[in-house]
Amino acid sequence: MIDPEDARRALLARRRELVDLSAMARDARSVVSLDQQSVGRLSRMDALQGQAMAQASERQRVAELARIDAAVHRIDAGTYGDCLSCGEEIAQGRLEADPAASLCIACAT
Repeated sequence: MIDPEDARRALLARRRELVDLSAMARDARSVVSLDQQSVGRLSRMDALQGQAMAQASERQRVAELARIDAAVHRIDAGTYGDCLSCGEEIAQGRLEADPAASLCIACAT
């Protein structure tokens, strides 16, 4: 079984990384200017596409942060490594690959 404190360190390190990435990408998610005089139509379309991609990446980061927070909560509760669906132990390899995993491979599929 993976050591819960090792998992906590890995989860918190990943959490810090995601928060830092979110802060760096804040400008890319901001509203695109409607001023056609300063930005041409194609440039504005590129900016809108970039904004949409940045917003999608942020949604993925938020979802991963929620999974990380839930995993840290399970560590605190003493239930880390137990499948939330069937209660069986999650395989060590699965937890090593994804410390935030909440389901065993059988329940995940």
